[in-house]
Amino acid sequence: MGLTIAQKIIKEHIVDGTMTVGSDIGLRIDQTLTQDATGTMAYLEFEAIGVPRVKTEKSVAYIDHNTLQTGFENADDHRFIQSVCKRHGIYFSRPGNGICHQVHLERFGKPGKTLIGSDSHTPTGGGIGMLAIGAGGLDVAVAMGGGAYYITMPKMVKVELTGKLRPWVSAKDIILKVLEIMSVKGGVGKIVEYAGEGVKTLSVPERATITNMGAELGATTSIFPSDEITREFLKAQGREEDYTELKSDDDAEYDEIIKINLDELKPLAACPHSPDNIKSIEELSGKKIDQVCIGSCTNSSYRDMMKVAAILKGKTVADGVSLAIAPGSKQVLNMLALNGALGDMIAAGARILESACGPCIGMGQSPNSGGISLRTFNRNFEGRSGTADGQIYLVSPETAAASALTGVFTDPTTLGADVVIEMPEKFLINDNMVIEPASVDEMDSVEVLRGPNIKPYPKTSPLSDSIEASCSLKVGDNITTDHIMPAGAKILPLRSNIPKISEHCFTVCDKDFPNRAKTLGSSVVVGGENYGQGSSREHAALAPLYLGVKAVLVKSFARIHRANLINAGIIPLTFKNADDYDKIKLGDQLELPNVKAEIATGENITLVNKTNGETIETVCELTDRTRDILIAGGLLDYTKENG
Repeated sequence: MGLTIAQKIIKEHIVDGTMTVGSDIGLRIDQTLTQDATGTMAYLEFEAIGVPRVKTEKSVAYIDHNTLQTGFENADDHRFIQSVCKRHGIYFSRPGNGICHQVHLERFGKPGKTLIGSDSHTPTGGGIGMLAIGAGGLDVAVAMGGGAYYITMPKMVKVELTGKLRPWVSAKDIILKVLEIMSVKGGVGKIVEYAGEGVKTLSVPERATITNMGAELGATTSIFPSDEITREFLKAQGREEDYTELKSDDDAEYDEIIKINLDELKPLAACPHSPDNIKSIEELSGKKIDQVCIGSCTNSSYRDMMKVAAILKGKTVADGVSLAIAPGSKQVLNMLALNGALGDMIAAGARILESACGPCIGMGQSPNSGGISLRTFNRNFEGRSGTADGQIYLVSPETAAASALTGVFTDPTTLGADVVIEMPEKFLINDNMVIEPASVDEMDSVEVLRGPNIKPYPKTSPLSDSIEASCSLKVGDNITTDHIMPAGAKILPLRSNIPKISEHCFTVCDKDFPNRAKTLGSSVVVGGENYGQGSSREHAALAPLYLGVKAVLVKSFARIHRANLINAGIIPLTFKNADDYDKIKLGDQLELPNVKAEIATGENITLVNKTNGETIETVCELTDRTRDILIAGGLLDYTKENG
């Protein structure tokens, strides 16, 4: 039997386990990336592991999330990360150099390599044929130290693309269509691989848009072939030597096949408040809008920006609409400035933001109360924009620009003749904003600089024989990491201070949760389906850990968050019978009477509700390794014990 592209890369990198679907496998990691909202904690964890210098081929730290400096906290974190990088062998991308996924695609990503990043949109690298996976910061720290990265061997899904996109229909519309078909939990435990003649019609930035937003499927990652289009992109970036051809075997087998005819696609939108709540722009046409934001790691490439500039040229943004544009990297911004496209945007009334994540994570540009905001981003979870009742729609750059000019939802296919943007034969290359690490001889003399906002990793302890704890919170389905640990300009600067940031834990769902959990001392959180979807932020596990959460019991988990809970030493339980969800209420006294012995010997864990006398069977599916991690008290303790 032949192999898929992903299976070929896994085969080359597997260091533990076998390629059997559902089994635990350990992968050798070639590259890592972090960003500043997750990086500070990742580097504190790396220091705690005690490895003096990273062992990967390339590790890069990006400053792109916490760039709004309204106090000392973000600047201190940036200084800390830069000094850690200098000392421990990590490349440092300075603030202003761009969004991690955009820059990594441009300057560092290589087909056939493995990449994990402490950001859920790391699969962007799949656009050039990398096996690129989002992970928690502690997993990244372990990989930097030379340890394997463990995942459950995924199923393989083929999305076969035929035909060619019509004028004004874009790659964003392709991934929105995939989300409509698969849903936000349809990719869990799967790798999505794109194939078919339609692939050859898509540039690398278009492919990266699709793999980037594949994170919203819950998929392990998404990947495209590495072909002549990939070679041309790398050549234009001055990196043709990094090219490797990658394609699936003709007799490769897939667990699922989805077919999409690009000829039939229309401009689409993800409506509030989920990336899979899809409608056509045609259906929404004429609806008034208040704001348009163009950028993010999904749609901030040179190609996207040039298309937007062409639509805006010689026109003016509609009255009552605020248009903000954030080019994804310094390379893109410089090229726009030099060719006049930036001037066209400014002349039209666009507000130009720095090359950073910005509004996508609620870092500025929050819409007006109840405002309708069209965004070229990847997530539209409730409150993520910074406005609690903001109505966020996810659209293509073409739809966003066209609508900004009219003040209402506007189908870009009504714009007339298409504007064709050719990929540059040579990009503007200037890596002066990437600081190289110190040499091995000099590294010991580098001082690591710590500000007062940087606090140590929360205290952990080995698993006890039994656990008695109250239900401190009960929530429903599709709870995101934004619900658990909100982002935004006020909270993100606290990412290196777990005691302080824990004061905001779950406040989107229940403003009293932090105080309640802290008062209880030990507690259990209960939830529904797809718990923990969204961002890879391990703070959604570390803050509950600090507040005394011992276990989370839900109907089903999102992949990265479940792994982060295990890494933090919090027991991830699922109901054996989903109806038992109704047998627990907020405040009930719960007990896991034989939890350590049951985790050590199997996967069924007994929970007793002492308030109503119910005994509930729960499941904790673990491998030998994850079982040992939980018993040790978390991945940090396990790594220290096992070297």
